[in-house]
Amino acid sequence: MSEPLPPTPGDDGPAQRIIFGITAALLVLVVTYKVGQSDAPVRVPDEITAAAAFSPPAENTIPAGPDGDAIRRGRLIFTAPAAHAGRFVGNGLTCGNCHLDAGRKADASPMWAAWVSYPAYRAKNGRVNTMEDRIRDCFLYSMNAPASKAGTPPPYGDDIYRDLQSYFAWLATGAPFGKSLPGRGFVKLAATPLGHDPDRGAAVYAGQCASCHGANGAGQPNPDGTYAIPPLWGSRSYNWGAGMTGVSSAAGFIKANMPYGKGNTLSDQQAWDVAAYVDSRERPRDPRQTGSVDEARKAFHGKGDYYGQKVAGHILGSGEMPSS
Repeated sequence: MSEPLPPTPGDDGPAQRIIFGITAALLVLVVTYKVGQSDAPVRVPDEITAAAAFSPPAENTIPAGPDGDAIRRGRLIFTAPAAHAGRFVGNGLTCGNCHLDAGRKADASPMWAAWVSYPAYRAKNGRVNTMEDRIRDCFLYSMNAPASKAGTPPPYGDDIYRDLQSYFAWLATGAPFGKSLPGRGFVKLAATPLGHDPDRGAAVYAGQCASCHGANGAGQPNPDGTYAIPPLWGSRSYNWGAGMTGVSSAAGFIKANMPYGKGNTLSDQQAWDVAAYVDSRERPRDPRQTGSVDEARKAFHGKGDYYGQKVAGHILGSGEMPSS
């Protein structure tokens, strides 16, 4: 067993920590009493309300009846959108490729944490978004709906949104609204002294990623056109408007979750570099681009991605896939 840590400055050791614990417990009792005596809201200090990591309910607890039916439909759309919302899907991805374990996994943008965070302002489109807005954007960018049969995301009010939101709400059963829950979104990696570099990332990719995603990033397709392993770039991947084109987002996702089943085995530097490599490959064009690539870069891509930059003689963002 390790030796006990010495008291920190201002800490008189075990006695003071015991006193602090008793004080905190008394404060909880006082707050509880006050809540019982008055309808007025009482704010509990953050250090006391900080909860352990949230866990979504087990799948075998999905209820029977219409509510449960909607939850199950939402889960199917989430895990197999080509089969259950295919008219609006223009690539080879599923929602679960980024939101792992059917939207359950912490540090992979879990849907239980997202559900309790909306409505919310998003700088991406400069307005308060509902969850329906947010799902629509996922179809537009991550699922590349412009290349789908419909050519657009599902229309507002479609049952697809209703079923997905039913699933998300069920995942968030018991989660507090308006709280930034542990595990929300992706890990925020601090910048490294070396920065990020696609050339270094190419070596990481070859050693850690290519065996699953392929040397050309095309993933592993199934005979029915779906993918066992998702494509990371190219015509069947997310387009230039997707959040994963931001190197910091990709690096955080990779650090916590990749290689699959071996999260947190890459160093921060490796995660940054391989994210730079993946995100410096061509992919479908940004649907917001109505003029030149340069104009779209200035309007939408000012925060650390490779859109509009020249890589291997090719200006990224055109949507035209290089031959190699």
